[in-house]
Amino acid sequence: MSRTGHTGCKMAELGKTFSDGVGAQNPVLVHALGVCSALAVTGFVATTLVMGAALLFVASISTLIVSLLRNLMPHRVRLIAQMLIVSLLVIIVHLLLRAFWFDMSTALGAYVGLIITNCLILGRCESCALRSSPLPAFLDGLGSAAGYSLVLLLIAIIREPLGHGTLLGMSVMPDGFMSVMLVAKAPGAFLAMGIVVWVVRSIWPEPQPLEHPEAH
Repeated sequence: MSRTGHTGCKMAELGKTFSDGVGAQNPVLVHALGVCSALAVTGFVATTLVMGAALLFVASISTLIVSLLRNLMPHRVRLIAQMLIVSLLVIIVHLLLRAFWFDMSTALGAYVGLIITNCLILGRCESCALRSSPLPAFLDGLGSAAGYSLVLLLIAIIREPLGHGTLLGMSVMPDGFMSVMLVAKAPGAFLAMGIVVWVVRSIWPEPQPLEHPEAH
């Protein structure tokens, strides 16, 4: 194979690594990971965007760092090391928000800190970053976080107008609109997430698993 062809295949593989996190292996739509954030921060689009940006930063940089250190990290302490790396990045995000956007930091409350325990990030560190070179690991973390953030944004776009009559803080509903309190509360997040999953799966159905020939 020529060098150009090899480069093209390599770029295609890297592109698939990113796109799988957004689509085929979406952490919310496929694996139902990080549901707590869907309940907590999707009442408003602004908080969802900030949480998504924080997750993109933490997931991509943590998988990159874990990949760079994978040959130096003793196997028996890998989870502790991964938690330390993720914790450091989350602390950086938290301090930046506190310093430059205190109101948003207050609105997000403890949920920025809970990124540390998000199984999406630890899962990508454990399953991909420890076994991949830095660039694929970075794109894997970035793609998974992008897919997660996109679903949360879709939920927020449903919840904020119906639950509060606004979008990004601006009124978008006609005069006399009565907010749907159910949508504004935690059960509304489950409802909106169910709608998003149903619509996406209707458009792009999940492939049926191949049954083992000895199943019958």
